[in-house]
Amino acid sequence: MTRLSVETLAAAATGPITSAGNTQLGIAVLAGIAVIVLLITRLKLHAFLALTVGSLALGVFAGAPLAKTIASFTAGLGATVAGVGVLIALGAILGRLLADSGGADEIVDTILARAKGRAMPWAMVLIASVIGLPLFFEVGIVLLIPVVLLVAKRGNYSLMRIGIPALAGLSVMHGLIPPHPGPLVAIDALHANLGVTLALGVVVAIPTVIIAGPLFSRYAARWVDIPAPEHMVTQRPSADVEHRPRFGATVFTVLLPVVLMLVKALVDIVVNDPANPVQRVTDVAGSPLIALLSAVLVGMFTLGRAAGFTKGQLSVTVEKSLGPIAGILLIVGAGGGFKQTLIDVGVGQMILDLSKGWAIPTLLLAWLIAVAIRLATGSATVATISAAGLVAPLAAGMSTTETALLVLAIGSGSLFFSHVNDAGFWMVKEYFGMTVGQTLKTWSVMETIISVVGLGCVLLLSLAL
Repeated sequence: MTRLSVETLAAAATGPITSAGNTQLGIAVLAGIAVIVLLITRLKLHAFLALTVGSLALGVFAGAPLAKTIASFTAGLGATVAGVGVLIALGAILGRLLADSGGADEIVDTILARAKGRAMPWAMVLIASVIGLPLFFEVGIVLLIPVVLLVAKRGNYSLMRIGIPALAGLSVMHGLIPPHPGPLVAIDALHANLGVTLALGVVVAIPTVIIAGPLFSRYAARWVDIPAPEHMVTQRPSADVEHRPRFGATVFTVLLPVVLMLVKALVDIVVNDPANPVQRVTDVAGSPLIALLSAVLVGMFTLGRAAGFTKGQLSVTVEKSLGPIAGILLIVGAGGGFKQTLIDVGVGQMILDLSKGWAIPTLLLAWLIAVAIRLATGSATVATISAAGLVAPLAAGMSTTETALLVLAIGSGSLFFSHVNDAGFWMVKEYFGMTVGQTLKTWSVMETIISVVGLGCVLLLSLAL
C-alpha cells in the first residue's frame, strides 16, 4: 500500500504552496470545511463534488495559486486511490460473493439455530460482526434487515432488542476495522501499520459492540417498543439459491484476510528481521492486497462454486460488485485530495505550532475533530478522511502502536451521533418503521455510545501499551 506520511510529503514538495500566516490558514480551514458542509447539507451536492470544491476554496482562502492548489488536490486524489482503491474493490467483490452465493445466509441460519431466548441479541451481534467484516455498511443493512425483521416477528421479540445488536455490529466494523474505506484511508494517511491497527481494532471493537449492542438494546427496547413492520418482512437476498456453501468454508473465507494480516503483524513483532525467510513470506502473504486477493480467489471456489455458479455467473457477480463502489472511490479519492491540500498549504505545521501550548491529548483531539466533522456533514467516511488529514503531522513522531490508536480514535469519532444529515439514519428509520424521534432515541444514541466507548477503550490502551 502507498504510504502517505509527513516525511514523504515534505520530500515531494519544496515547502508550503502559500506564505499565509496561522491566522489566515485557520480561517481558510474553517472556510473550506464550511463550504463542504454547506454543499452537502444545504445544496445536497454529492460528497465528491463538495470535497473538490471545498479543496479549491481552501486554497483560495489560504492565498495559494490556483494551479498549485489543483496540483495538490489531484496528487492527493491519485495517491489515495492508488493506495486503497484496489482494496475497496476486492472487499466489494468478496462481499458480493458472500451475499449472492448464500454464504451470508448460511452463517446467519447456523448461528440462529443455536441461539434461543436471551442468547438471541448476542447471536445477532455476532452475526453482524462476522458479516460486517467484508461488507460495506449499506450492503450489510440490506442483507441483515430481512433477517432481523424475520427473527423479531417469528420469535415475538421487540424489534429493538434484535435490531440494535445487529446495527451495532455493522457500525463498529464499518468505523474501526479495515478493509472498510474509512479505516483504510486513515491508515494510509497516518502511515499506520494495518496489521497492528486491525489487531487493536478488534480489541476495541469487542467491548464496544457488547455495550452498544446487547446491553444497550435492553433500554432501547423499553424506550421504543415496536413490532417488526409487516410490509418490510420480505424474501431474503439469496432465497433462490439452491445450494449454499458450507458454514465452515464460508467462515474460513471471510476470516482468511484477517488471519493473514494478523499473522504478518505478529511475525513482525516476534521475529522483527526483514531478512528472515518466515518474515519475508508473511510480509507478502499478509499484505492487504495479497490477503484480500487470496480471499476473493478462494471465495470463488468455496462460495461461488459451492453455490453452483457457472463461470459466467461468477463473472456477473464480480461485475455487479464493482459498479456500486464508484461513488465510494470518488469520495475517498476527493477526501485524499482535500487532505493533501490541507498539508500543502501548511495547515499541518499550523496545528503543530498551536498544539504545543495545548494540554489536550492527541488522541482526544483527533476524536473531537472527527466528531465535529461527522456532526456537520453526516458522513463517517468524510469525517475520517478530513480528520486524518488535519492530525497527520501529529503522527510523525509516534510509535506503531500510537499511530494505530490514533486511527481508531478518529474512527470512533466518525461514528458520533448519526442524525438527519446521515443517509444511514434514514435507512434505519424506514426499514424499522420508526419516527424521527424514535430513531434519534435508538440508532443515534447507539452510535454515540459506540463513539464514546470506542474512545474510552483507545485511551485505556494508550495507557497500557
